Amino acid sequence: MKQPRLLDANEISCRVQSVTKNNGAIILLYKDARVDMNILDETFGAMNWQRQHISIDGNLHCIIKVWDDDKKQWVAKQDVGTESFTEATKGEASDSFKRAGFNWGIGRELYTAPFIFVQLKDDEWEDDRGKKKTTFRFGLSVKEIGYTMDREINRLVLVDKQGAVRYTMGQKTPEPVADKGPVKEAAKVSVKQTDAEMQRRGDEIKQLFEEFGYTSDDYKAVAIELKAVNPRAMTTPEFSDHMKKVRQYLIDMKKASA
Repeated sequence: MKQPRLLDANEISCRVQSVTKNNGAIILLYKDARVDMNILDETFGAMNWQRQHISIDGNLHCIIKVWDDDKKQWVAKQDVGTESFTEATKGEASDSFKRAGFNWGIGRELYTAPFIFVQLKDDEWEDDRGKKKTTFRFGLSVKEIGYTMDREINRLVLVDKQGAVRYTMGQKTPEPVADKGPVKEAAKVSVKQTDAEMQRRGDEIKQLFEEFGYTSDDYKAVAIELKAVNPRAMTTPEFSDHMKKVRQYLIDMKKASA
């Protein structure tokens, strides 16, 4: 049976998961149901797959069946959906379909996406009754994407509505201007760490982020959110406390994206 191909850049959409206290946007990548339909048609043939929706314990499940010509039988995979905020039933049906598509390998590579943090401009966010959200001026699209032989994302470039690059995988996110003052002040603490200690701290950061499915390149964005100083300027107790805060931040991130 054929394996669905990897998604092209124009088949991947971006949405804002949340706006942070420092006016940065945390971005998630996703696919829409049309992408699943097109790739199912392309991979297996329009007449060789079918979908079915069933309710189990009040939750809507989608079953995608594909005809296996070698075995001369239908092969089925299914998953459950969640309601959308606008159209409950339609949203749940669409979500369950896309999740079932993941089971067939369509867009599964999106699970390997890095932690994406984009600093917002002043006119790209607003306060809506105490909750920060982006304005119509902000929007991102995938300009470039690349994959490893293991079907994992290894290159990603996001651009805004004006075509300006706002995120490149592997490059550190610029530090928000508003945070430069406090960071510089904190960096005045007269603390010097040995190269061996800095190597140990770097290894600890790398290990923690890999534990949550990220890379150490994502540390800068989290450090900005926590308004942390450079680890070299921290005492041993300060670094230990800092790592506890980073771990909790990553735990909260995982819960929010579940």
